[in-house]
Amino acid sequence: MPSSDVEDLLRRCAPQVLGALVRRYGHFDTAEDAVQESLLAAATQWPSDGLPENPLGWLITVASRRLTDLLRSQQSRQRREDAVARQVLPGDWLAPAADRQEPEGDDTLIVLFLCCHPSLTPASQIALTLRAVGGLGTAEIARAFLVPESTMTRRITRAKQRVKDSGVPFRMPSGPDRADRLAAVLHALYLIFNEGYASTSGPSLRRPELSVEAIRLTRMLRALLPDDGEVAGLLALMLLTDARRLARTGSDGELVPMAEQDRSRWDADQIAEGVALISEALPRGGAGPYQLQAAIAAVHDEAASAEETDWAQITALYEVLLRLADNPVVSLNHAVAVAMSKGPEAGLELLDNLERDAALTDHRPLAVRAHLMEMSGKPEAAREAYLAAAERALSLPQRRYLFGKAARLSPEGPVV
Repeated sequence: MPSSDVEDLLRRCAPQVLGALVRRYGHFDTAEDAVQESLLAAATQWPSDGLPENPLGWLITVASRRLTDLLRSQQSRQRREDAVARQVLPGDWLAPAADRQEPEGDDTLIVLFLCCHPSLTPASQIALTLRAVGGLGTAEIARAFLVPESTMTRRITRAKQRVKDSGVPFRMPSGPDRADRLAAVLHALYLIFNEGYASTSGPSLRRPELSVEAIRLTRMLRALLPDDGEVAGLLALMLLTDARRLARTGSDGELVPMAEQDRSRWDADQIAEGVALISEALPRGGAGPYQLQAAIAAVHDEAASAEETDWAQITALYEVLLRLADNPVVSLNHAVAVAMSKGPEAGLELLDNLERDAALTDHRPLAVRAHLMEMSGKPEAAREAYLAAAERALSLPQRRYLFGKAARLSPEGPVV
């Protein structure tokens, strides 16, 4: 079996294995370590030995045995093995794996809500979700957060300890508790999807395994909460955005901006599903930020060409969104929409205000400025802004694209 297929399978199984162990034994922090070791064992053995008949059961068995070893080691060091075994461990703890009944169902959503415990910071929630639910290794998560692996190891360890110390039972939260955690869950899924669709760093423009996993988890969440407009909105936003994935890169992996994309490569089925979701959710009233972003994505996706995009409608939607979620990224996108509907000078005026706030320090404001300067017929100013944006970009495809834009505006012309 190809290693890439094994990795996909392990990523899907990881939260189910963790859920099975935590439901049966508790010890979230130690169980998560045991799951990671079982995934490593599978990644090493399965490509050469072939898949076991029951991959999920194999992983649960291996992880359970490793969890037993880890807990025994902890108990031994604390010189209280017998006392802890009597007081904490269930009666069948040391029973052979074959004698234990495998858990029914998929506990992934419970693990997801557990990772988004309100005692954790948003960064820790996302890191723990990527590790426990997304199946990513610590090194991968560290790269996504642009921090050393040792720093991420400490962050995840502290997060797991906080979850353990909270004493939260392993079950789906209900009522006000679930409502409190739902916002964090949606935010974590949103950021995971974004990192998959547009990687913030590294050699690739996208990491499809992350966006696919975010869509899968959001579908599960919608099945749990079918009447929640923001859950529907987030799923619609993901589908409408991911529908453009194949057209977003060229044959060599280079970035292709939306205005230049071959729209015949957009996924019509995903667009239809996303439009249906948001069309059903919006009339209920009380539209939230995810529903509004999905509505904006739908306007883009339903346009037959870039020239036929209804920028006036997009501008109006962004103005509503600004009243609900006034953050720098929304403000930047609003400036682009205003420029497209009212002219580049109007967009540049809004961009000036945004840059004075210094809320965004990455390449995006400079890239937008370069584009608007180019629209205004100021090639030299645009070239300088493209170069400055390229220097700030951390994604290699983004850097290449921005340097290429600058080269095409050079007085000597692009290098052939």
